[in-house]
Amino acid sequence: MTVPPPDRSLVRLLAGWLPAQRWFGGKDGPIDDLAIGTATELRPGDPALHHLILDVRQDGATERYQLLLGVRSDLPDRLRPALIGRLAGDHGFDGHVYDAAHDTELTRPLLAHLADETAAGPVRFRRAPGTGLRTDLDGVPTTAEQSNTSLVFGDAYILKLFRRLSPGVNPDLEVNLALSRQGCEHVPVVHGWVELEPDAPGDDPATLALLSEFLRSATDGWQLALTSVRDWFAQPATAAPTTAGAGAAGGDFAAEAERLGAATAAVHRDLAAAFGVSQTPAARVRDAVFGMHRQLDEVGAVVPELRPYAHAIREVFDRLAAQPEPLTYQRVHGDYHLGQVMRTDTGWTVLDFEGEPARPPAERRAPAHPLRDVAGMLRSFEYAARFLLARDGDVPPDAAETLELRARAWAARNRAAFCAGYAAAGGPDPAEHEALLRAFELDKAVYEIRYEARNRPSWLPVPLRSLAHLAG
Repeated sequence: MTVPPPDRSLVRLLAGWLPAQRWFGGKDGPIDDLAIGTATELRPGDPALHHLILDVRQDGATERYQLLLGVRSDLPDRLRPALIGRLAGDHGFDGHVYDAAHDTELTRPLLAHLADETAAGPVRFRRAPGTGLRTDLDGVPTTAEQSNTSLVFGDAYILKLFRRLSPGVNPDLEVNLALSRQGCEHVPVVHGWVELEPDAPGDDPATLALLSEFLRSATDGWQLALTSVRDWFAQPATAAPTTAGAGAAGGDFAAEAERLGAATAAVHRDLAAAFGVSQTPAARVRDAVFGMHRQLDEVGAVVPELRPYAHAIREVFDRLAAQPEPLTYQRVHGDYHLGQVMRTDTGWTVLDFEGEPARPPAERRAPAHPLRDVAGMLRSFEYAARFLLARDGDVPPDAAETLELRARAWAARNRAAFCAGYAAAGGPDPAEHEALLRAFELDKAVYEIRYEARNRPSWLPVPLRSLAHLAG
């Protein structure tokens, strides 16, 4: 049942609430206009569950977001952090309205809708062929910071709600289904998805959510890496800040980094089989380098700390543009880092094939050289090596210098191990593509600086600190 859109009172509440949400992409500018595109009832009663599509206009462009809206006459204390506001009789929205992703009483019905393949207004619930779903589990949101919201249902499923919507099929759904058909061992099983019917006949439906296997025994790659860094930093002051010294620490990560490199090469091989490969002429590579320069100009204009490194970064980009050989492009992950991989009892699993959240949809789907993903993971090792330094704030100068040397040693050891595993498993050898890999890595660093400046300013020193030696 589709209910009429509410009046402007709910719109005013949402316009004040949205900018404070981690997943809202427009935190660096005012909202010019907000409209409710669709409002669909998924569960009547008290509490009630509604699905909203929000059209948010900022700086001349409109982005679409989705919200599961809960409505209760009385709001329990446990839901106070999710409160949006209070409404009185606006088209059925009578009571406290809140983000229902945090209400287990309202997340459980999502599994029933998926199991029954319900159609509610423009919202369609799809179950993967041959899949049977449990419907007796409550969905609990994960605590990790994300540009989306993930709900964990017991030890069986994880449902990712795509907060900011892209036209058509989300790459995460598209790629995971394709890799599953290839028999890829490094992606979770897809159990179902939710989609929004297209605005025009012939268009693809927009993906709203993806239900996948929950990796119950898995550990986040980022946390494993940070544990290794913490152990290395805790070594006695006499421990040499070298790659060999980093390997002598009890929590050495290098063996896992090498296995992760091999898993990455296997995923790239399956992506090439599923989507094909193409030869990209040098002229198109030069066009891509022009885009790297443009991003560097844009970020340097708003983040002055980047400017001292701009000349050296431009030289790296120009060396890539001067190479005459074509490059082999294929579908890639597009936003590859330690937070996108999980270590299970059987090996590494790769998640989240959406691409970089700040890139436009067409760019996220575009083929690229597989070393772009390698560069992303190398940047992640640099992040892990320095995250604890940035988090702990003020450190005495002598200690900061020693810890920076240790950070470089840890990153160098794990970068080398990852690249060795990747090349040994059949990926393009990073050592034979130095100019390409370095350009990708520096372009990723510039992207990170823009992202952190906009979304997490306290993290900005993390990518900046690595530029001192990467751009040298």
